[in-house]
Amino acid sequence: MLSPDTFKYLLLGSYVGLTFYLSWIGMRKTRDIKGFAIGNKDMSPYLVGITLASSIASTATFVINPGFVYTHGLSAYLHFGVAASAGILTALLVLTKGFVRLGNSNGAITIPDWIYQRYQSRRLSLFFAFINLLSITFVVLILVGCSLLVSAMFPVSQQTGLLLVLLFVFSYVLMGGTYAHAYTNAVQGVMMLLIAAILAIGGLHYFDGGFVHSLERIGAEYASVYNSNSELYNSFFSVFAGGFLVTFALTLQPHILSKLLYLKRDGDSWRFIGTATVVGLVYSQMLLVGFYARLAGVDAPAQDAVLVTYLQFEYAASQWGQYLLPFVFVSLLAAGMSTLDGILVSLSAMVVNDIYRPLRPHGSEHSGLWLSRWVLVAVGCIAAVLAWNPPPLVGLFAQTGVYGLAAALLVPILFGVLMRTTPPLWLVSIAALTGLGAHLVLNLLLGIANPAVSASVAILCSLGLAAGGLIAIKSVRKFSSGY
Repeated sequence: MLSPDTFKYLLLGSYVGLTFYLSWIGMRKTRDIKGFAIGNKDMSPYLVGITLASSIASTATFVINPGFVYTHGLSAYLHFGVAASAGILTALLVLTKGFVRLGNSNGAITIPDWIYQRYQSRRLSLFFAFINLLSITFVVLILVGCSLLVSAMFPVSQQTGLLLVLLFVFSYVLMGGTYAHAYTNAVQGVMMLLIAAILAIGGLHYFDGGFVHSLERIGAEYASVYNSNSELYNSFFSVFAGGFLVTFALTLQPHILSKLLYLKRDGDSWRFIGTATVVGLVYSQMLLVGFYARLAGVDAPAQDAVLVTYLQFEYAASQWGQYLLPFVFVSLLAAGMSTLDGILVSLSAMVVNDIYRPLRPHGSEHSGLWLSRWVLVAVGCIAAVLAWNPPPLVGLFAQTGVYGLAAALLVPILFGVLMRTTPPLWLVSIAALTGLGAHLVLNLLLGIANPAVSASVAILCSLGLAAGGLIAIKSVRKFSSGY
């Protein structure tokens, strides 16, 4: 019988080998920057649905967010598991058909490109191309989470684990672009489904006295819908409204919304949405691990290390657990890869298509594809520097960046999809600047600790400004037409 150590290395080697094989297949299909960014529109909507759900879940859901539940209790679970899930589903139902139709009719291959095609403004497109670089904060979160997993699984330091993760994911994305991302996500997605189900079911015995009663043993506030002891989740707005609004907006991130551009026709939308919803709901049950760790009395050295500490506590002592742990750790690494590769593809395609090409309009397709790969290397170097000595709560660090991006994107995308006529460019631009600026001021300068709250307030300000502006324009036109 294989020893646990031998099994661990064989399992990891098999995963790495299969990933590179799928990337090689993807490389054979990648001929230009369009194929690198969104493929050739020949992927099944079921494959795209799994790819989307895996990109949304990633290290945040599987590694980082259980730590918030461990610390803040039921309020954090409702924020991430209920409000956030509702926000994602609503965004997909509202946006998918219109976004796909407009994207296909204009041939858009990135989110800034879609904005350019909709508003015919290169300045607005460039603005979003540059602020989309805030996605690098989420790259840092994933790298830190994955490096924690590697250092727990193998006798290496966290910094060494960080370099190994970087070399692995960047090398296979460099090869195949979107096809590598989608094909590997299909494998990674199945692994993630299995692990989410195993861990969620495996810890149910901690609720032996009933769900609420078990949480009340930790404390009344821990079991409360609004935790007054928490600076993050202590009100309806911070738990539900903020979670819904910001996650609706987060669905507009380039590495998520760009998946809709993989679809060939509107008719694929329902199969795509159904697949993404079912898979995403299973993934969200990873949040239960935060409860299990707290109820088991696990003493995690840091909030971001709760999952790793719990797994070692729960499974390392038993014989079968020593075989299960490697599969769990490899699957959790896969969860990180599933989002990281999507962000890298979207960032590199965006830099080339929406920044380089407008400045060098006569560049060749080959030079664009070549440059997109060098952009990946640059992003990797920057992310490695930021992740080498990460902030104490890397989850909040990532949320500050990507929530600002989401707040800026909401009005241009939402109004661009829902309105038959093109919204006024000046109004959309001001709303986007308001969303980004208000979030950063509230979070960084005015002391709102929860980035979801600051981003949600900024989103409401942006929406209110845009809606008020449209009403005012309509009223002026109506008044003018009367004379």
